[in-house]
Amino acid sequence: MPELNIETVSQTTVMLFSGRLDAPGVARLWDTAVKTVKKPNQGRIRIDLESVDYMDMAGATFISHLSRLAGSTPAEQSDFVTGVKKEFAPLLDLSQKSKNEALPPPPKVSYIEKTGKDLVTSLEDAKMFITMVGEITVALFSCLKNPGRVRWADTWMVAERSGVNALPIVALISFIVGLVMAFQAAIPMRMFGAEIYVANLIGIAMIRELGPLMTAIVLAGRSASAFAAEIGTMKINEEIDALTVMGMEPVRFLIVPRVIAATLITPLLTVFSNFVGILGGMVVVLSLGYPPIAYYNQVVGFVTWEDLAGGLAKCFVFGLLIAATGCIRGYQTLRGPSAVGDATTRAVVSSIILVAVFDGIFSIIFFYLGI
Repeated sequence: MPELNIETVSQTTVMLFSGRLDAPGVARLWDTAVKTVKKPNQGRIRIDLESVDYMDMAGATFISHLSRLAGSTPAEQSDFVTGVKKEFAPLLDLSQKSKNEALPPPPKVSYIEKTGKDLVTSLEDAKMFITMVGEITVALFSCLKNPGRVRWADTWMVAERSGVNALPIVALISFIVGLVMAFQAAIPMRMFGAEIYVANLIGIAMIRELGPLMTAIVLAGRSASAFAAEIGTMKINEEIDALTVMGMEPVRFLIVPRVIAATLITPLLTVFSNFVGILGGMVVVLSLGYPPIAYYNQVVGFVTWEDLAGGLAKCFVFGLLIAATGCIRGYQTLRGPSAVGDATTRAVVSSIILVAVFDGIFSIIFFYLGI
C-alpha cells in the first residue's frame, strides 16, 4: 500500500513516498501530495523515492506533475526528486520529455485567411477528384474493349454484397415510404371522394422519383462507405503501393469491378424498390375499401413505359456516381488513426450530394423533353 510521509529538514519540505506508485496508489495520494506542494510559504520541496517498490507510467506522470506544480525546471529535476532507482529513471525521463515536447497552440488565423485556405483545399480536392474520374473512365473504356481484363469473380462478389445483401433494407424503406405517402395523400383525396387516385400518385412517384432516389441513398450509405473503408484500409496498409510495384493497375484491379457491379445492380434494386413501394401504397388503398384489381388498373393505366425508362436511366448514373465516389474517397485516404473514418464520411456525404445534384439535372432534362 502506498504511503506519503512529510518531514521538514532545514527549511526543506521532504515528501517521502513508499510502496507502489501505480494508478490506484496515485489516486490515494493525489490530494495530499498536491496540497503539500501548493501550500504557500513552505520553502523548498524535495521528493524522496528511495522507499518506492514499484512505479509505472501513472506514478512517473504523477511525480512529473508535482515537479511542475513546484515550479522546478528540467535542470533542477535532480535536486527536486531524489532516491530514484535505476529501473524507474527511464519512466521519469519519458514523462518529463513528453511534457517538454508538447506542441505549441496553433496560431490564430483570420476569417479571410481561413476561408482562403478552405477554398484552396476544396479546389485541390476537386482537381484530384476530376483526375481520378478521368482515370476510371479510361480504365472502363479499356475494359469495354477487352472484357477479359475485368476481374469478373470480384465483380459478382461485390454485386452480391451491394445488391442481394441490400434487399432487406431497401424493401423496408420502400414499403414504409409507399405506406406513409399513401396515408398522407388519402387525407386530401378523401375531401373530394377520390381516394382511388392515391394509386396514381404512388405509382408515378415511386417509379419516376422515389424508387431511384431511395435506392441511391441506401447504396450511398452501404456501398460507398464500404468501398471507401476497404480501399482506404488497403491504402494505409500500403497494399495499393504493393500492387503498383508488382506492375498491376490499382484502378483496374480495385475500382473497375466495384463500379461495374454497382452500376449493374442499382437498376435491379430500383425495380425491386418500385414494386415494394407500390405494394405499400396498395395496403392503404385496400384499407379504404377498394379491391386489389382497382389499384392495379389505376397504376397500370397511369404509369407509362417512358416513366419506367426515365427512372431506370437515373439508376445507371446513380450507381456509377456512388461506386466511383466511394472508391475515389478511399483512394484519397491519408495517414492517421481517423483517416479511414474520415474517408468513409466523405464518401457518403459526397455520394448523396452528387445524387441530389444529378437528380435535379435529370428533372430539368425530363421537363424540357416532355417526358
